[in-house]
Amino acid sequence: MLQVVLLIAGFLLISPKTDLFWATTPLLFLLGANNVRVLLPYTPLFKKAAPATTQKHSNSVSVLSVNVYQFNTQYQRMIDTIQNIDPDIILTMESNQAWEDALTVLEKDYPYSKKIALENTYGMHFYSKLKASDIKAHYFVADDMPSIEATLETSDKTKFTLFGVHPAPPSPTEEANSKERDGELLSVARRVKEVNTPVLVVGDFNNVAWARSSILFRKTSELLDPRIGRGFVSTFHARYKLLRFPIDLFFHSTDIFVEDFRTLPDVGSDHLPLYSRFFVNHSSDIQEEEVEVLDEEESEEVEEMIEDGIEEESDRPAVATE
Repeated sequence: MLQVVLLIAGFLLISPKTDLFWATTPLLFLLGANNVRVLLPYTPLFKKAAPATTQKHSNSVSVLSVNVYQFNTQYQRMIDTIQNIDPDIILTMESNQAWEDALTVLEKDYPYSKKIALENTYGMHFYSKLKASDIKAHYFVADDMPSIEATLETSDKTKFTLFGVHPAPPSPTEEANSKERDGELLSVARRVKEVNTPVLVVGDFNNVAWARSSILFRKTSELLDPRIGRGFVSTFHARYKLLRFPIDLFFHSTDIFVEDFRTLPDVGSDHLPLYSRFFVNHSSDIQEEEVEVLDEEESEEVEEMIEDGIEEESDRPAVATE
């Protein structure tokens, strides 16, 4: 983002045909080329995702993931969206006790759940129509910042595992640095490698897909990003379309094939809901070539980042204020 700002400022503020202009023009073009290199994979111009004609070995499964914004009280908008879309799985973030109470109406249709109502903007709620044999909460780097792991089974007995994540962002009002966020995400990635079923990881990463720690997450977990070859599918900020970034992310194993991947209309939050639909194919290797893995230097970097995240001390209040 800083490179884009510098690029625009350079073209607008530097007078043409001056020594400064000629000295900085090559640098500005290099910055522009680097941004194209970084962002091109997240456009439809890049290699397309695996075709949806791949044979299904499971029924399709739909997931709705949304950071509801703890101080948003437009509960009915969220409930209406859920009832209209009718997803198999729902993951909410920043959901506190008030949100848990409001979403009680869902429980008759979603018999499997994990509810972690927190008032510090890191509450998380998971609801599923699919049978869940195990749902657990992890606290990888902090005891007030949960992630959820759920082992699920479709109606045709296909098992898969879903992780829901929402690490703390670096910001003047939250964390002084990104150590907790990066340590949490990479701890989840390391846990993914221990799972023997198809896997997906969804949630508010507080990080764009092309950021360093997101790339390390993808390489550590050896998962795929469905945005590559599809588009940005930006979720934040919901109110500002021209200043919207993809920080609610979704990663999946190579035996999961994404059929639909898009945002849904605003529910009163500062994030747009993220909707996806996928199926499992255990035998196709068409997506294997898209997997990237860590080199030795990156592996050492990941271990250091996880340790830094665990050691980082947070002073988040138990009750957040708007």
